[in-house]
Amino acid sequence: MNQLIKAKVDPVFYSLKPKDIIGVAAPSARFDAQAFQEGVLCLESMGFEVHIPNGITGRYRYLAGTDRQRADVLNSLFADPGIKGIIAARGGFGAMRLLPLLDWDSMARNPKLFIGFSDPTALISTLVCKAGICALHGPNLVSLGRADKKTLDSFAKTVTGCFSRIDLPSDQVLAGGRASGRLVGGNLATLVHMIGTVYQPDFTGSILFIEDVGEPAYKIDRMLTQMKMAGVLKGVNGVVTGSFENCDDETYIPQIIQEVFFDANIPICMGIDVGHGAVNLSLPMGGNVILDADLACLEWDLVVK
Repeated sequence: MNQLIKAKVDPVFYSLKPKDIIGVAAPSARFDAQAFQEGVLCLESMGFEVHIPNGITGRYRYLAGTDRQRADVLNSLFADPGIKGIIAARGGFGAMRLLPLLDWDSMARNPKLFIGFSDPTALISTLVCKAGICALHGPNLVSLGRADKKTLDSFAKTVTGCFSRIDLPSDQVLAGGRASGRLVGGNLATLVHMIGTVYQPDFTGSILFIEDVGEPAYKIDRMLTQMKMAGVLKGVNGVVTGSFENCDDETYIPQIIQEVFFDANIPICMGIDVGHGAVNLSLPMGGNVILDADLACLEWDLVVK
């Protein structure tokens, strides 16, 4: 069941349309019932139907049920042809624990749009890098119902396949140039903890995206240094970062990133409104993008169905 398949060459972004059914999974921590319901109502207001499976309100320590319970829900949602998209209830921790329990062959045979961010980076990264399935780095369900207009507009447009370009802050370009590659990455702390496992992300030929929350600058430094020393940053074509929310000494982070990639000669841009900040734009992950640091923009070039 847990054998990883070979990734496809050209991943497809499986967009959603009104009245499509979005299933809810809880791969990580327990969630607030009120915020959960607000997220459901938000999806319904966008014209989607929401399927809430049995078993996602479990409690096992800080997790939303046992690993087997959480994995069974995710496996069943992917296997159900009536479900067109899957959204994570929230982040926290726990998604990594599910990776050996997921039926990756079945998921590859039944590709659909998976949505989430933060701890669900473990699922997004493995879907993209190992199973060849595009995913959406976007709001989890509990954050969706309380999101601002810019976040909601981006989510609604992106899940329906209406995206092509995001403008980046021109004053946060750390290194100029133009590069293309698969957009991969997500939450930095989660990505680092996947190093050394069979689910270690493959960043070769990619545009790397990272964001984080609550990590002081020295920990950002330590995580990126570990990634570089482990060799996983070798072959990265470009870097774009989201928010580093509530990260102490965050003014050091641009310098840290420049030092880590000083010999790479690649475009590097910071400051995209994605992550744990007030605005969390949605990013299609896994498809080809063009990072143009000279024009300060990120543009997608992938197949949308």
